Amino acid sequence: MKNEQTLKILLDEQMKPSLLTRESIPTPSRSATLQQMGLSVEGCPAGTVPIRKYTKEDVIRQKLLPPPEGTVHVVDPPLANRDNFNDSKSRRIKPLKGYKLAIVSTEDNPNNKFGGASMIAAIYNPRSTGQQHSACRLKLIKGKNIIQTGWRVDPTLYGDNRTRLFIHFDDGTNSCFDLLCPSFIIVNQQITLGQPFNQTSSINGKLYDMAFQIKWDQEKGNWWLLIDNVAIGFWPKEVFDDFENFATTVEWGGVVYSPAGVLEPPMGSGLYPLMRSTAANAYCRVITLLNDKGQNIDLLGAKLPTFSTTPMLYVAVDVPNYPGVDYNHTILYGGPGEI
Repeated sequence: MKNEQTLKILLDEQMKPSLLTRESIPTPSRSATLQQMGLSVEGCPAGTVPIRKYTKEDVIRQKLLPPPEGTVHVVDPPLANRDNFNDSKSRRIKPLKGYKLAIVSTEDNPNNKFGGASMIAAIYNPRSTGQQHSACRLKLIKGKNIIQTGWRVDPTLYGDNRTRLFIHFDDGTNSCFDLLCPSFIIVNQQITLGQPFNQTSSINGKLYDMAFQIKWDQEKGNWWLLIDNVAIGFWPKEVFDDFENFATTVEWGGVVYSPAGVLEPPMGSGLYPLMRSTAANAYCRVITLLNDKGQNIDLLGAKLPTFSTTPMLYVAVDVPNYPGVDYNHTILYGGPGEI
């Protein structure tokens, strides 16, 4: 067994991601802020990180969390049907157990090799009560392994209706949010997972957004989470059985959940996407995709598959050339649900 000093040296080495010296995503111009945790301006003392305190009530609520949502499988349709590729009929999906999606994704191809992805997502506060939840997420998938980040309103998970920063990990056997299982190592001294946002966007009012990025470290093999270009922490390569250097599918967009017999909650801004207008849209702008060598894949002008489980309630729109340098390849998504 390695002694404590050796373990500290190894951890220190892991906490110096080579990816931070490479090209990063643009800093958002309408950055939302996360609620401070009563720390000083400098954050936690050296050698420590902030951890959200979990109470007995939190543990009780977590037993009510629904099972993981599963995976959407986008398949290459026959040549005769390729003009209708964006049709839900051209897709094969795994049952989602009460989940509803409105997403844009890469094609489901086991030969894909993605070394990361990002988005700058508008932060909203869609109404969710009881066991409902509503979220926007960036999701990377390889087989049964899934990592994702974004924002969510989840009374079951957090005990309130505030919009919070989250991550989720699933290896097919274990599934957990934030730091509820030992799958993620946080290194940032000021930001922790599960923190609420101070500001959220309002329809035809002020917009707030935040940059989310998941990126594979080419040298050390870990998957890093960056928020507004700041390293928050990493999923060590050792926690996965087959996710050491690339993902095969990436998804951007919205997800909601409602138990059987309960009306569906709003998604995003609570409105259907409106083209040529950002004042009421939930969006993921300046989306990026990396190959397995950490190089940007040019997505500008490239049409990606869209998918919605319930188009009458929620819609996703892929806009490869959204007007304005602040948007580039943008995804619009959302809908009113049933309430």
